[in-house]
Amino acid sequence: MTAGNDLAAARVRQLIRLTEDLTDRLINETRAFESRRPQDVAAGMAETQEMANTYRRESAQLKASPAALADAPAADRMALIAATQAFEAVLARHGRAVEAARVISEGLVRAIAEEMAAARPPASAYGASGAAAPGDGRAVTLNRTA
Repeated sequence: MTAGNDLAAARVRQLIRLTEDLTDRLINETRAFESRRPQDVAAGMAETQEMANTYRRESAQLKASPAALADAPAADRMALIAATQAFEAVLARHGRAVEAARVISEGLVRAIAEEMAAARPPASAYGASGAAAPGDGRAVTLNRTA
């Protein structure tokens, strides 16, 4: 093996390790979302985001220059392809779980806001004496977009 082959093989193995580590994180996050425990994901979000950014950056570099891995052993390249396919499957499942959690959260917020609005007394601008009637000091804002 030449130095170029060694470098390509090391890069492929690094990408495989990153892809597998990110896949494992997303599997654990997906399990948390599916178990209705999204709060379990919060502690590791920064690390997951950092890993995802690294993966995105490495993938973009590889897409821009695929020849960089041409000297890597075929078995390593096939392992990278398999790891990437597994990652993409897990990513799709993770996306569905996150979307479901978002829809549920927004529905809860909307239901609470609507209940609070319905519980308020009707507004009356002025009383019989011409003085402003005391109003409810609580403010509720419901933004229709996420």
